[in-house]
Amino acid sequence: MPMPQAGDKAPGFSLPDQSGATVSLSQFKGRHVVLYFYPKDATPGCTTEACDFRDEHSALVKAGAVVLGVSPDSVASHQKFATKQGLPFSLLADPDHALADAYGVWGEKSLYGRKFMGLIRATFLIGPDAKVVRVWPKVKVAGHVAEVLATLQGGSSSDAASAPKAPAKAPVKAAAAKKAAAEAKPATVKKPAAKKAPAAKPARKGARA
Repeated sequence: MPMPQAGDKAPGFSLPDQSGATVSLSQFKGRHVVLYFYPKDATPGCTTEACDFRDEHSALVKAGAVVLGVSPDSVASHQKFATKQGLPFSLLADPDHALADAYGVWGEKSLYGRKFMGLIRATFLIGPDAKVVRVWPKVKVAGHVAEVLATLQGGSSSDAASAPKAPAKAPVKAAAAKKAAAEAKPATVKKPAAKKAPAAKPARKGARA
């Protein structure tokens, strides 16, 4: 199946999590869902990604999102992994990779020249209307969770670049420019006034001419 894109209706699902409880997309109607697919429990990259989601979980919930991890691992494997890492969110078991197929993340991979079928690391942000808001295909773990959180908070780099700039306050700028111009002008040196010649003293009476 092709990978859903922004604006597409998100494929529904009902899968067991690490506690054996059934988790469905429909139960989160009206909320954002961060659905992230990862290859395997307890591997280095997957552990780092899960712990990053764990560390930012409170902020993600505050931003209105539910976090759900998905891999082909069993419920028992998920339970062991979630308990060891203290994960506060659900990990969904997709052993027959039916959900991975529905989201287009089950495909050919290559490792050390060997090709095989497996799960491609990817994340989908699903909106309150059950439509895909954003897709991160072929996720690089470093910095990924921070980017997801920034998108939820409306502060992604692309949004920031396109945001209109606040109008400049002309009066303040004009005053500053005037002050700078004044400081830049060389000080005017006043020439000292010419000294007047002293008035001639009147001759004394009786003095010889």
